Amino acid sequence: MNPAGIYIHIPFCRSRCSYCDFATGLYEDSLAERYVDALISEIKTWGEVETPSAIDTIYLGGGTPSLLSPTQLERILDAVHARFSVAADSEVTLEMNPGTVTREALQEFHRLGINRASFGAQTFDDNDLARLGRSHNSSDTLKTYALLRETGFANVSFDLIAGLPGQTEAAWRRNLEQAFALKPEHLSFYLLEVHQGTPLAEHIRSGKQPCPDPDLAANMYEVMLEQACAAGYEHYEISNLCRPSFESRHNTKYWNGSAYYGFGCSAHSYDGEHRRWANERNVLRYVEMIEQGGEVVVERTELTARDRRAEAMFLGLRLMHGVNTKRYQDQFGIDLLGEHEGELQQFREAGLIEFDGDIMRLTRSGALLSNEVFAAFV
Repeated sequence: MNPAGIYIHIPFCRSRCSYCDFATGLYEDSLAERYVDALISEIKTWGEVETPSAIDTIYLGGGTPSLLSPTQLERILDAVHARFSVAADSEVTLEMNPGTVTREALQEFHRLGINRASFGAQTFDDNDLARLGRSHNSSDTLKTYALLRETGFANVSFDLIAGLPGQTEAAWRRNLEQAFALKPEHLSFYLLEVHQGTPLAEHIRSGKQPCPDPDLAANMYEVMLEQACAAGYEHYEISNLCRPSFESRHNTKYWNGSAYYGFGCSAHSYDGEHRRWANERNVLRYVEMIEQGGEVVVERTELTARDRRAEAMFLGLRLMHGVNTKRYQDQFGIDLLGEHEGELQQFREAGLIEFDGDIMRLTRSGALLSNEVFAAFV
């Protein structure tokens, strides 16, 4: 069995971003302590998989996990090590927002074995940050990055967002120049999605902010890839770039079909074979369910053979090295090229996919229009 990953959701933030629809809320000391206790209890009593795989990645996401104290994070990680077999060379990632950590806290995080930092720079334009409701400015990003390096973090990832309301290509290029000048090991970049029910959606509806231009955002994606490749980064997944050997080992599990076990409110899990499950989304309700000795899993899905085939394609194709059609046939007994001959021919003629022997992969244009390709397999 391939090693599994563990995802731990920490739902607390210092402020609520205007575009966010994640399961998060504002940080409160008393609720955070109750949440940590509940989380540890869930880990200790977990029994969803009779014989869980060994663990080689741990990802603390959110939210802003760095708002927890080193003592709280240590208790959580101790519970993981007590319950699972964790490899000594595991990748342990902590998400953080600029301006939320001190030198002393980072030193403690590093001592705990956290060896990868992922933080939401989003943009280096202070006006854009303010419009997004971010609690930091570009100066905070630079200071946090410097502290990470000074305290021994040799694997740092940035998040960047393109296609913001009113954002120009020139401003996007300045963002990229700043990001590449810092030389992080990893970059995750996203085209802004406007989710209904968020403040940003209401701002756009009411005319307070302009509607993002999808064509301009697509051009920003192309610019990103061109500059990243020129700067020595590898485009290994639709929305992710890295320096050689610095792929996110944890996130790659989501795309290659490995098992991952999620803890905390809204956390999702997969046994690596045919079962998925998800926890209660509401923070307070999750805590109360644990405190009352209840079950926090609120959704379970048994994947059919058709589901598994579809996921192997639309998740596997997210990785830019593509899908091995021969291996797919050996695994599922389906001739992929024969079953989808018409669609694949259309995608190939449109320049969205390409073949290299048994390997089928998205082109750069295909990565931008990936949902159109994925729809053929769902």
